[in-house]
Amino acid sequence: MWISYLLQLVVRLLIGAYPRWIGCKPSSKQRIYFANHTSHIDTVAIWAALPQDLQATTHPVAAFDYWGKSKWKHYIVTRGLNAIFIKRAKEDRSDDDPLKPLYDTLATGDSLIIFPEGTRNKGDLPQPFKSGIYHLAQRFPDVELVPVYLENLNRIMPKGEFWPVPLVCTARFGVPIQLLPDEEKDAFLARARQGVVDSRAQYNPIEKNQKVAL
Repeated sequence: MWISYLLQLVVRLLIGAYPRWIGCKPSSKQRIYFANHTSHIDTVAIWAALPQDLQATTHPVAAFDYWGKSKWKHYIVTRGLNAIFIKRAKEDRSDDDPLKPLYDTLATGDSLIIFPEGTRNKGDLPQPFKSGIYHLAQRFPDVELVPVYLENLNRIMPKGEFWPVPLVCTARFGVPIQLLPDEEKDAFLARARQGVVDSRAQYNPIEKNQKVAL
């Protein structure tokens, strides 16, 4: 759809959103991509970094209280980014479990993009993760969980700013993880967070050679 192409073009022109597949490769496997959350354009940055054939089956998860109550924002994320909503406020949802739309989407075989911190973070490292990703991993143990570190987006689009600063953003895709047998929630959440941190720190000699060649 035209709005998808427009959003991706704008993001690539402004911030690059360059993918670095360090711990895995693009795949049609069902996945949950989970990342650090520093700005409103995080979702577009990850989605634009995916190959086009994966975008059709990958759904960013958007907070309904921010993205769903304005007709224009609702149109952008649903028609432009293939997003689904999570309703955090009880008065906005008809079901007691806010994760039900995510369960329903995973049950169809499609993939998700989520931000387990639950809110935007001003720092370089992610805050402790909320429990949603643990419940998803419990219910869908065969789905690959791919950590993603978004580099520079907290500087490109700081919280409270409207216009982006012209810097280059890199989306670093790390080593997939899965819930271990009998793994406790807190241990899993800490390990998942560390996966994002490790994706930030990982070194890729091919990437360096490519930069030198340029």
